[in-house]
Amino acid sequence: MAFDRSTLSPEWQRAFDFVEAKVGGRIVAAERQARWRPAWFLDVERDGEVVPVYFRGARGETDHGVYALAHEFRCMEILERHGIPVPHVYGFCDDPEGFLMAKAPGRISLATARDEAERKAVLEHYMQILARIHALPLDDFVAAGFARPASAADLALGDFAHWVRAFRKTKARPEPLIEFAIDWLERNVPQGRERASLLCGDSGQFLFDEGRVTAVIDLELSYIGDPAADLGGLLSRDLSEPMGDIGDAIRAYEAASGERVDRRVVLYHAIRFGMVTPLSTSVQVAAPTPMTDFVQYLAWYLVYSRCPMQLVAHATEVDVPPAALPDEADSECAKAFDVLVDRIGKLPAADEFAAYQREAVARTAEYLRRADRYGAALLEDDLDEARELLGARPRGWRERDEALEVLVGRNEGELDAALVRYFVRRCQRHEFLLAPVMKELAGARMQTLD
Repeated sequence: MAFDRSTLSPEWQRAFDFVEAKVGGRIVAAERQARWRPAWFLDVERDGEVVPVYFRGARGETDHGVYALAHEFRCMEILERHGIPVPHVYGFCDDPEGFLMAKAPGRISLATARDEAERKAVLEHYMQILARIHALPLDDFVAAGFARPASAADLALGDFAHWVRAFRKTKARPEPLIEFAIDWLERNVPQGRERASLLCGDSGQFLFDEGRVTAVIDLELSYIGDPAADLGGLLSRDLSEPMGDIGDAIRAYEAASGERVDRRVVLYHAIRFGMVTPLSTSVQVAAPTPMTDFVQYLAWYLVYSRCPMQLVAHATEVDVPPAALPDEADSECAKAFDVLVDRIGKLPAADEFAAYQREAVARTAEYLRRADRYGAALLEDDLDEARELLGARPRGWRERDEALEVLVGRNEGELDAALVRYFVRRCQRHEFLLAPVMKELAGARMQTLD
């Protein structure tokens, strides 16, 4: 019997019609992926067999505005033609926007490997595939709309300018840390880089099974740039999906590619790509839409701001003592927040997606509970430290950030060390409010390749 689609919106009715037409069968099972972007796992019955597929929808109101979804679709089509293991793509749907691909076997995250031997085998296999991707001819990608870097600076910065433009277009409040990072990256562009390759962009995303990669996935940020950028991207991926020693991964890449890798350039790109996350999520933190998974975006924004700043400190030999953290305040509202957190956690959820939505609200409530108990003291500590940079104590967070942006705009490098120390500790203070709901990002720190 065909899957009952009667409860679906007209939008998803059209999407499911598209799926059935492309596969040539009838949908018999559907499961919406529990996440911030609309996507579906679907089973399609065709000629007596079940064909598992995946419909990847557009981000909608949380879209970063840099790459269209069709960009990823075109990249996967080309990679498939060149024999790179990616899910087979069936076609692109214009309304609602999305594309259909085969559901590849395997699981994500090397943290789920059976043992250390499997983790090492899969990582080595992935680095071999990455080297193959970097060796592909670029003509097909250029014909599909991928831009070749026009200069040495463009090669080094990659697609960073696109992210900066999107950030400035939607910027909703002062963002001194981000402005400092943009300036630092532009002042410290690696020199002497010439080789351009097709990059995964957000590297380290794949499915695996039985010690082998089954599919490279999530290529929405693919572009043409310096191969070292994909190696730097692994340090970001490692924060949420531990990969093991990235130094081992780079050595496997060197063996597969025959190219020596400059670790300093890899660290530069780890900083550059890490900052893409706060560039793209800052608007969801400053001006969230009603359905935004606020705490998840805030966690990304903070961790992927702090970690690049810590790498800058490492690269420039700046010591950063950790932020001091306050004791809990005796809040009159504490019991109300306790009740709120408890009641949200007990709300029923009809399916996995509803459970995800409940968890998103519960995490926000926990963040607010801790903000009530620790937030005022943390802000006072932060304003005290900002006074050392600004010469006067700001009256609040907005005045602080407006003044810091002016200071960052005047900085030509002489304030780098002091700014990095402050920005790292500032993030640490704010992350403390999120501590119980950080999930996989709790205690995250980028590897330094020492």
